[in-house]
Amino acid sequence: MAKSDRLFRLLHLIRGLTPPVTAARLAAALEVSERTIYRDIDSLRAAGARIEGEAGLGYTMVEDPALPPQTFTQIEIEALTLGLADVGQRGDPDLAQAAQDALIKILATLPERQQRQAAHAVTLVHRMTAPLKPAIDMTELREAMWAEEALDITYRDLKEARTERRIYPLALSYHDRAIMLLAWCCKRTDFRMFHVTRIENYQKTADSFRPRRVPLLRDYVAYLKSLDRRRLG
Repeated sequence: MAKSDRLFRLLHLIRGLTPPVTAARLAAALEVSERTIYRDIDSLRAAGARIEGEAGLGYTMVEDPALPPQTFTQIEIEALTLGLADVGQRGDPDLAQAAQDALIKILATLPERQQRQAAHAVTLVHRMTAPLKPAIDMTELREAMWAEEALDITYRDLKEARTERRIYPLALSYHDRAIMLLAWCCKRTDFRMFHVTRIENYQKTADSFRPRRVPLLRDYVAYLKSLDRRRLG
């Protein structure tokens, strides 16, 4: 691991772990020696991080120069903790970890009083049921959407029919019991919703549909809204 990456990870650990965090615990998490941790903490301090503590006692982040100060109202703090906790329960492992990491970074920018409010938020998330877990790699699926790259998928529909399709992945929609992939289907030359748990496998194609994703998604959302209006009408 490059030193810059290790220092970033060290900052993240000191922010997120219950203080004071011992050098031994940090060394185990980063798989380096305690001596390396001492040198890295000196580097962070030299860069402006206010880290209290010393060898044998543990370390506490007092002020983090990597993050600008933030301020939120108490209800905004409740909304943040609620939303990110919900992602933690509904998302795949990478998305759940990202939500936890984001909350740690946000809390690190708050004054001490607001950190206490977030730690004792009155709004909690508990879902008796969660979306079915996809068998495919969701991280690579998101990367294909970010890169606006077409995918070749093997899909098993609700009637158990299996088809091969090339799609333009546009967005993921999280429903109560399902995760849906909104896409343009090249086979049907139309918009389609695919149950992510019914995608058996997929392959990246290096076929770019940039910069069509945003206008396609805008058209798809408009189409879905028109369907809702027809149902209500």
